Amino acid sequence: MAMSKFKQALNQFFFPPATAKLWVRLIPFVVVAFLTVVLLGFASFAWEESNSPSFCGLTCHTMPPEYATYQASPHTNVTCEDCHMGRDRLPVMIGRKIGYSWQTGTAMLTGSYEYPIVAKNMRPARDACENCHKPEKFSTDTLVEIKHYAEDEANTPSSVFMVVKTGGGTQREGLGYGIHWHIENPVYFYATDRERQDIPYVVVENPDGSKTEYIDVESGFDPASIQSKDLQKMDCITCHNRTAHEIPEPSRAVDQLLARGLISTNIPAIKKNATAVLSANYPSQEEALKAIEGLKELYRSQYANFMVENESLLDQTIEQLKQTYLQTNFPEQKVNWQTHPNNAGHTTSPGCFRCHDGKHLNPQQEAIRLECNLCHSIPVVSSPDQITASLQLNKGFEPESHKNPNWITLHRTIFDQTCAGCHSTEDAGGTSNTSFCSNSACHGTSWTFAGFDAPKLRAVLEEQARLFATPTPKAEEEPASYGTGTETQITPTPAMASSEPDTYATLQDLLKTKCGACHGSNAMKGLSVLDYNSLMKGSTSGAVILPGDPENSLLVKVQKGQHPGKFSTDELERIQRWIQSGAPEK
Repeated sequence: MAMSKFKQALNQFFFPPATAKLWVRLIPFVVVAFLTVVLLGFASFAWEESNSPSFCGLTCHTMPPEYATYQASPHTNVTCEDCHMGRDRLPVMIGRKIGYSWQTGTAMLTGSYEYPIVAKNMRPARDACENCHKPEKFSTDTLVEIKHYAEDEANTPSSVFMVVKTGGGTQREGLGYGIHWHIENPVYFYATDRERQDIPYVVVENPDGSKTEYIDVESGFDPASIQSKDLQKMDCITCHNRTAHEIPEPSRAVDQLLARGLISTNIPAIKKNATAVLSANYPSQEEALKAIEGLKELYRSQYANFMVENESLLDQTIEQLKQTYLQTNFPEQKVNWQTHPNNAGHTTSPGCFRCHDGKHLNPQQEAIRLECNLCHSIPVVSSPDQITASLQLNKGFEPESHKNPNWITLHRTIFDQTCAGCHSTEDAGGTSNTSFCSNSACHGTSWTFAGFDAPKLRAVLEEQARLFATPTPKAEEEPASYGTGTETQITPTPAMASSEPDTYATLQDLLKTKCGACHGSNAMKGLSVLDYNSLMKGSTSGAVILPGDPENSLLVKVQKGQHPGKFSTDELERIQRWIQSGAPEK
């Protein structure tokens, strides 16, 4: 009876008789409009809140590692769904949200998260990254300084400078090079593991429509074993997989704290001790914090005099290390800097070397180039006691041997006297940073993930190495040592065969060999050495030969400074004697 009266009253409210007053007939519309606005507002609030980083990181998924690293990332102002679900029309986004909620919601309700958490259904970069970043857009190269501190008492600082060749653009615009070449040009790969660290097969679509296959010679992989649907297309996330959740390895984390002045370099051996305490494995964060606190006792026992006036300085350092540990290590969820490989590099994980390791070869035995200056310039190390004044900005003249796709793997075995024509070679293969060939940023690191010593690759490259073999020196000549144990014989440049005065005719072959690559048919800077008249005409800077005056001749001045094609001491003396004698043609 009561229900019947309620229905009758409700019917009269929403459907009043035509004779009712106007305001009585309008009230139902006002109520419906109000309820609609309230429901839409609530739905909008719920949608926005459920997509917020705090909800994703703390309420729904309870993911402290991901949320903590996200807050310290360059993408802090980008919401979680922008990357994980991308951006699209609302109906599409609702469908994606349901798909995500079905997977994560079940795990959340049942407590069945598999640690460490791994994102399994990221949207392709074109639906996420490319909503903000346009990979085809040309980006200028960037000068980068990476600060390091040695694990010695003084925490000796040094900097590695390099130009990162971001690249991009399209080939038709003359810009298809650099790191973002991989996005402009279709590249597909097959990975054998979930983290996509083991990639035995790569195929590149060429501009003419053909395809080039590269196979890791060490893998024994058979491309016939896979179908095209098994291949993944390379996109932004292939390399930038941790851009919003990066955890620096301990040594790098301490370098950053020292560089920012959050840890004082005045504390003896703090780089070594801080790195050691952050690198250890602890069963819980509580145990880790106790170990970090233990640095105080270490310094009291080993650096008592320092602690007398600087205990507060160490206290500040300990607090910074605790904070760093809490932001980068989560034992309960099995997360630290080793958990998720970071593919934007090639030192602590394979990264670029997953493909650019020198042992992915095509049918012509050409490698996916393991060449440092494809993506960045040759790194230059500068320290307080050794300041480097020059940084390579372009490659300049490149000999035919350097154009070999396997050159970086080959170069240490075929190093000879010809290298000195373009590079300074003191302490070649060493780490003293006294020459181009003595670079601690290159030789001072064990490149674990590169294929330099892969047995099958070495066998493949033996014939190529023979193509560049140097002559065997005479018995009385001592072989020169290169690098770490590999000895390569270097043949000294022979002195002038006779004491007869030179002419252009007798020097022509020498000039052509040493200078002709740039100052030959190309006539760089207007100078050609291929004939006498052209040489005497000079360059755009004026005459390069002043007969009778070798000291003021531009050719001699340039050769005494830094120059790609360098004469040996004996060869330069011949040039000077020729100029002194009037620089005769014949």
